[in-house]
Amino acid sequence: MLLLAPLGQAQANPRYAAIVLDADTGEVLHASSADATRYPASLTKMMTLYMLFEAMDKRLMMLDTAMPVSAHAASMPQTNISLKKGDRLRVRDAIPALVVRSANDAAVVVAEALGGTESEFARMMTAKAKSMKMTATSFRNASGLPDNAQASTARDLAILSLRLMKDFPQHYHYFSTPSFSFRGKTYHSHNRMVKNYAGVDGMKTGYIRASGFNVATSALRGERRLIGVVMGGNTAQSRDAQMAKLLDSGFERAAQLARASGRAAPAGKLLVSTDTVRQVVRKEPDTRTPAVLQRVSRTFPVQQASAVQQALPAGDFGWAVQIGSFRVSEQARERASEAARRLDNIELIQVAVNEVNISNRKLFRARLVGMHRDQAKSVCQRLTRQGMDCLVVKVTGS
Repeated sequence: MLLLAPLGQAQANPRYAAIVLDADTGEVLHASSADATRYPASLTKMMTLYMLFEAMDKRLMMLDTAMPVSAHAASMPQTNISLKKGDRLRVRDAIPALVVRSANDAAVVVAEALGGTESEFARMMTAKAKSMKMTATSFRNASGLPDNAQASTARDLAILSLRLMKDFPQHYHYFSTPSFSFRGKTYHSHNRMVKNYAGVDGMKTGYIRASGFNVATSALRGERRLIGVVMGGNTAQSRDAQMAKLLDSGFERAAQLARASGRAAPAGKLLVSTDTVRQVVRKEPDTRTPAVLQRVSRTFPVQQASAVQQALPAGDFGWAVQIGSFRVSEQARERASEAARRLDNIELIQVAVNEVNISNRKLFRARLVGMHRDQAKSVCQRLTRQGMDCLVVKVTGS
């Protein structure tokens, strides 16, 4: 049973389409014209990023890979970052340029680096979409600039949003980037949902005149995550207001369905490394007692998150830095340990591996746990500067 938008709304705005689904179960909680063909606009760049992340995972691209800027790329209209022919754009700059600035020139640079030409890359994008069962999607460019043959649906774009999170959780944090600086200029995100709706931690906005205002959104409330897509908004403000309403209704509906089926909210089992925790003393003074520090630095066996939290000192030490998600627990633990080894003056509480099931697929999240929020942010910033992707998360009990 779906929560359907009022018929009058769809009739008043023929470009409108929307969908909300439960990211863990795939259950559709709302649909309105979800399979109707629409112009994706800059939501196209989510597929451009998907292709780039895939190349990074295959080691075909690195964060410091410098991609050449062609005359074609430099000719792209606003929105752009004013690239010139002969410039080189690093992958680490291209990613926030696509997410934050929605830069059309950066999209073409990525397309040509991966596909040789933008048209060939668009063919690759379309083939990837078909392999994901995005059956109504066709790409003709990497940016979402107007093209009558460039088309998708709200349902297909929700699939893409989910696949970005599922296939590249180690890169998902980019979608919540509020701003970035490039060549002395700072750009701020168009995505106000991240700032204005509690629990939204990413995805992408888009607009061309033919499409209206689009947005793909991911939101977490407790342990439940929803994916939402709204297309065809008359203004950015009305689009965001509609998305907020749909997310509110979606979370309520998901809770109702869970209660009716006796299904608990999704929760992950916390598997904690049995390796001895490396105690690193911070340079600044620590106000906690030596006894507390000794308790923090001991070795924990594999156990539930609640037990781990009981062993932590008083205060809000329930923040973690997530390094990535892996199919094998040992890979996750090795990655978290590698992150710990890169830090030499920030006190870490514990290396942990969090087991979760997403769409019937088991993944292991590598984390550094037991930090204050500001401390976790500092850790993640340092790791990012060293080329290691990460995400600051709030840890909850199982």
